Amino acid sequence: MRCLILLPLALSATPALAQLRAVPTQPASERDALRGVEVILINEGAVAVAAEGPRVIEVTAADGTRLVLERLPAPAATVAPGGFAKARYVPTGYAARPAPPPASGTALADSVGAPWRDGGPAAPAAAPSEAGEQERSGAGGAAAGFLDRFSPHEPVYGAFGLGDAGGKLQLSFAFQPIAGDGALGQLRFAYTQTMFWRLDLPSGPFAHTTYSPEIYAERRVDPSAVLALGWRHDSNGEGPATSIDSNRIFLRATKRFDLGDDWQLDATPQAWVYVGKQGVAPDLDRYWGNLSLGLTLARTDSVKLAVTLRGNPDSGRGAAELFASYPLVRVQNDLGFYLFAQGFTGYGEALDAYRRRDNHVRIGIALIR
Repeated sequence: MRCLILLPLALSATPALAQLRAVPTQPASERDALRGVEVILINEGAVAVAAEGPRVIEVTAADGTRLVLERLPAPAATVAPGGFAKARYVPTGYAARPAPPPASGTALADSVGAPWRDGGPAAPAAAPSEAGEQERSGAGGAAAGFLDRFSPHEPVYGAFGLGDAGGKLQLSFAFQPIAGDGALGQLRFAYTQTMFWRLDLPSGPFAHTTYSPEIYAERRVDPSAVLALGWRHDSNGEGPATSIDSNRIFLRATKRFDLGDDWQLDATPQAWVYVGKQGVAPDLDRYWGNLSLGLTLARTDSVKLAVTLRGNPDSGRGAAELFASYPLVRVQNDLGFYLFAQGFTGYGEALDAYRRRDNHVRIGIALIR
């Protein structure tokens, strides 16, 4: 059963729009969203309003792709107080084109529901309580709750190269600890773990591991821009004699630009300051820097290129990292991951060896890009 994601509407909109709460279904992928994403519009006001949701909303697909959706034209209708209507959205750039046929059993036309009250029609089954537990059976017979509060953070991949490049594996996720549309609902906890597998050495040890928890508040400025302020800790997980522990307070912004023909460009500048001690690495800031710029160029269901530049203008040291990926579902429908390439040049790829300049190229697969 598809889960639903609750999104707030901008209160600066018209009074009618401010009364409607948009509850979009979660598409499986960007390709699935091209068939149309059903959005339930709930009238939380005291008077009937036009059944017209926001022009643009954003959702995260089940495969981790963040999508900006645009409302399709629909016949005029109204929503009674406490009632609901259905609208359809497609990825931005497709709204003016004929929509692909909907999935079996999905209606294209908007429908208006009666008010939700005792003795009246029940709320749609696909709209669970925001704080409700989502039960999902697993192979071990257990169930998990609140899975829908997890989302992608940094890429999740395994890539391998020749020589001392070895293997580089990364796991990453973000979690929303407090649900809701208020200030506390903007808080996120994230965790990233990066491991370096020295396949060129006897027994193939994991020579370096970086553990990176962080907590931040993320606020959407408009449908194409997001601001985040937070704290990040990076550690090699070792004892006092060899411990490297970096603590940074960062400010990050992301702005998306629609280039047309399904191409999009994301720009992500970031700045940070170091706080506290850094273990046995008091000069880490001279190699890791305090500024970065991320640029991502992607086409719907196609290639994605992402480059991150970081450095310290005073020391002249820094690094550049490039990610390139392509969805293998384009080659074989059963493949749910990406062909992935990663290149790095500069200082600080591995926290344990931040003073060493590396040049590495690796190829592998990514689950989240």
